[in-house]
Amino acid sequence: MAKSSIKLDKLPNRKPVKLTLTLEPEIYDALKDYARIYAEEYGDDEPVQIIAAYMINDFMDSDTAFKRRRKIGENTAEPLKNGAIRS
Repeated sequence: MAKSSIKLDKLPNRKPVKLTLTLEPEIYDALKDYARIYAEEYGDDEPVQIIAAYMINDFMDSDTAFKRRRKIGENTAEPLKNGAIRS
């Protein structure tokens, strides 16, 4: 399979999780567009909520200051196996 042109990698198999957010209309519209483009890239329709959860996870994974402080125990969040955060 060719490398995707969008930043988010194809999502792994997982159990669905409910996510509730309050977003500005422009952000929600952008997420819907991202989900549409994701479906075009991978052939899989993913709910906007799942796309947003993985985007948040990828953002935190790329934040070196967050990871450094988390590693030394400056927060109470418990890491999950897939990299998601449980507070």
